Amino acid sequence: MSAAAVDASLAVAVAPRRTPVRWIVCAAAITATVMTVFDTTIINVAGPSKGQRAARRTAALSRELIVRAATEILDTDGETALTFRALTRHLSTGYGAIYHHVANKSALLAAATDDVIAGVVADLGTVAEPRDVLRAVALGLFDAIDAHPWVGAQLAREPWRPTLLDIYERISEQLQALNVPERALFDSAGVLVNYILGVAGQNAANARILASNNIDRSTFLADVAAQWAQLDPARHPSVHRAATQLRDHDDRAQFLAGVNLILAGIEAESREREDS
Repeated sequence: MSAAAVDASLAVAVAPRRTPVRWIVCAAAITATVMTVFDTTIINVAGPSKGQRAARRTAALSRELIVRAATEILDTDGETALTFRALTRHLSTGYGAIYHHVANKSALLAAATDDVIAGVVADLGTVAEPRDVLRAVALGLFDAIDAHPWVGAQLAREPWRPTLLDIYERISEQLQALNVPERALFDSAGVLVNYILGVAGQNAANARILASNNIDRSTFLADVAAQWAQLDPARHPSVHRAATQLRDHDDRAQFLAGVNLILAGIEAESREREDS
């Protein structure tokens, strides 16, 4: 091989290879895609951007704030709407911050119920006369359950809640002040508490059913009263007479009338036991 040929071969061997333009374009596109994914991953790991962080709450989160938010959700949309996801949106916070204060939904429902019932006792103020205290407790519970229908359902599931036991104690104290004998105290307090919670809970449930079906209470009662009025008065004389009062009756006033009847019966029974 001639020297010229050798030189030409060496030049080809050591000369840099040209990369096709299309390969360069493809490599650039792949690199850009990888970097985009990489940047997105870094952002997600590092946390929200400054704009996103601005939406997060800056005030300290407390158990009281969580319970208050839960109550608002329960009052507006009912028990099924109360989820920890809904709470995080409502409070602009994360799951960990809520779990730090409340273990689960059951605990949150219990805490919200306790908060509502505790408010009834706090609102009694300076009421002193035993009968007035009992009426105030009864009406306070009626109004609280009417305003928060889910409370009645929760108390039915867990009647041993500490705040409800405080209500039982308060009622028992007032019955003792009315000189109800010890042997009649258990039955008297039980009847009164069961009446209050039962009627208040049923009233709230009825209101919730009417509201969920977009039925006006007055219209509903008028329809029922009309049906009762058409019944045979010989077979249903009491129902026939009640039809005239059903349409315009006041649930709260009727509830209080029941409390007064129970109190009158308790006092009459106590007098009979004292005389015997």
